[in-house]
Order: sequence, then structure tokens, then C-alpha cells
Amino acid sequence: MKKGYIVLENGQVFEGERFGAKKDVIGELVFTTGVEGYIETLTDPCYYGQIILQTFPLIGNYGWIDADTDGREIKAFAYIVREWCEAPSNFRSEGDINAELSKRGVAGICGVDTRELTRIIRENGVLNACITDDPKSVDMDALRAYKVKSAVANVVVAGEKVKKYPSCSEEKYKVTVINYGNTFNIVSKLNEMGCSVSVVPFDTTAESILDEAPDGIVLSDGPGNPTENRKCIAEIKKLIGTAPIFAVGLGHQMLAIAMGAKTYKLKVGHRGGNQPVKSAEYKGVYITAQNHGYAVKSESVEKVGGRVIFTNGNDGTCAGVLYGEKRAFSIQFNPAACSGPENSDEFTFGRFVNMMGGKN
Repeated sequence: MKKGYIVLENGQVFEGERFGAKKDVIGELVFTTGVEGYIETLTDPCYYGQIILQTFPLIGNYGWIDADTDGREIKAFAYIVREWCEAPSNFRSEGDINAELSKRGVAGICGVDTRELTRIIRENGVLNACITDDPKSVDMDALRAYKVKSAVANVVVAGEKVKKYPSCSEEKYKVTVINYGNTFNIVSKLNEMGCSVSVVPFDTTAESILDEAPDGIVLSDGPGNPTENRKCIAEIKKLIGTAPIFAVGLGHQMLAIAMGAKTYKLKVGHRGGNQPVKSAEYKGVYITAQNHGYAVKSESVEKVGGRVIFTNGNDGTCAGVLYGEKRAFSIQFNPAACSGPENSDEFTFGRFVNMMGGKN
């Protein structure tokens, strides 16, 4: 296979082999600790602008299965693995990961020491990286200056037509989901719980949403820095108090900002299907799927009338907030991830449905 190189913004260079699309690319290098679910990882819009590094050494052993993508494109800029499986074994497999990345125009590097790369990120924080055939040709100033920008607008079509999903059973409530980049599994869960769902794009005004008189509003997950979405946050402010709000991931962060709290960038972020979340309220530790590089400042939540109800079990950062008087709550983890656990429905979707029924 053709040689390829990873150039880090600190000047370190790693030699490997090309797979996927053979093109040069710059992105923010992040690692995920997921052991399985690589198809869901690659097609997660929250990786827009980033280069994904898999800590698990062998990727692709069950091939590529289009049905598991939920029809989503790959928004990540590139993919780094220790080894990819050339002979996948799975009765559902439709091809190998190399062919799929090539078809979709996504660059990849294999045969590098992914453990060493992970250590560098853990010690130094997230770094920009370039995948290239010629490390001497890399513009280091441009590499260091790279930032993920306009992430939401690059994964969701502005002004997109409203999509409606009827309930799987007798309709109990009408819910509007604002799409910031990741909604499919949220919609499915709400449908199962008797909710008809309307999905609207990120640039929808609060007035348009309230004209439909929803029983509840969901702010979805999505990519990028929450603070750059100023217009979205302004519309969220108008929605607070009008109906119960359930916010996930990026939605959780933007709801906090709309409430008057603060967010900040994490050193390495939380990415993977094995992130522990502690709950004093539910008296337990839950293993969750997460994918984010920003967090809400816990101390700032308390100043605006919120209460932290979940914390990350590894570093104690905020993983969920209840704004009781405003009939709103939010979580940093994904409660409906296909490649993650499903033990949080009761206190996430269940709580939201109860809120719409008049309980808090």
C-alpha cells in the first residue's frame, strides 16, 4: 500500500499506509474509545471537521452495512486506525471499510501506533493534524490556525422542509425536534413512546415552532463549538418556558448558554460508547455513548437556577442539568445511540414525556 503521513501541529510526524481516499486533509485530531459501532461513529455528524482516531486496534471486522448508517453521510474529514480488516465476516456485510471510505471520498491512514497518538492527545490536548503524502509540503502555519467552523450549517440544510414522523401507537403528544445535526434515534424513541414528531432545521424561528403549538420541544445533538451558534441560542431563549424542553449534546450546551450559564472546551473531549455517568438523583452509574469536545460549567448552572443531576464519572464534568422552574432538562450523553447502551430511557425520554403530562 502507498505510504502516507500524519503531521501534528506540534511538528511530530507519523508514517503509515494510505487507505480510503488518497487525498490530503487537515482536521482536528480526536480519539474515540468505542470498541464497536465504527459505522455509527463514521456517520455521526458530530465529527464534522475532525479526524477520527480509533483506540481499538482492529476496525472493520464486520464490514460495511448501509442500513446501519441511517442514510447519513460521513462528515468526519479522515480516519486513523491501527489495522483495518481486509476480509470482514458478517452475513450482512456489503463490502469492506476501505472500499466504502474510497467511495465516499474520506481519507484514511493505517499501520500507525494509535496508542502513542492517543497518549500525545491525552497529554497535550486535542491537536490539529494533516494527512499527506509529503510531510515537507505541509504549511504548518495553516495547520496550527485550523478551526472547526460553521459546523451545524455544514451538516444540516438551512431552510430544509419540515419532516413529520407519526407515532408508532396512539398519539399522546406532539413534539418538535430542532435539528442541529443528529436526530434519527431521538425521533424513533419518541415515536415508540406515543409522540408524533416534527423535525425542523436549526434556522427555524421560535415563532414558527410555537405556531404549531407543540407539547414539547427537543434540542438535538450536533457538532462544533456551541458559542458560535448565536442565532440558534437567541431562538432557544424565546422558547424557554413555553413548553417542556429536552436537550441533548450540543442542544444541552446551547440551552445552558441561553439560560445564562457558561461552556468551555475540554482538553480531550469525551468520545465513545463507554463513558460513565453518575447520578445522585437516580443513585447509580450508567455507561453512556458520548461525542463532544465542549462542556457546561457546573458552577455557572447553579447561578442561573439550574441543578446538575448527572456528572461524568471520569472527570466530574457536568453531564446533565435540570431547570425545574422552566420545565427543562438536558443531558450531555446520547440516550438513544445505536452503538451504545439503552439503559437510560426511563430518566431521559420518560422524564420528558412525564413533563409533557404535567409532572416534573
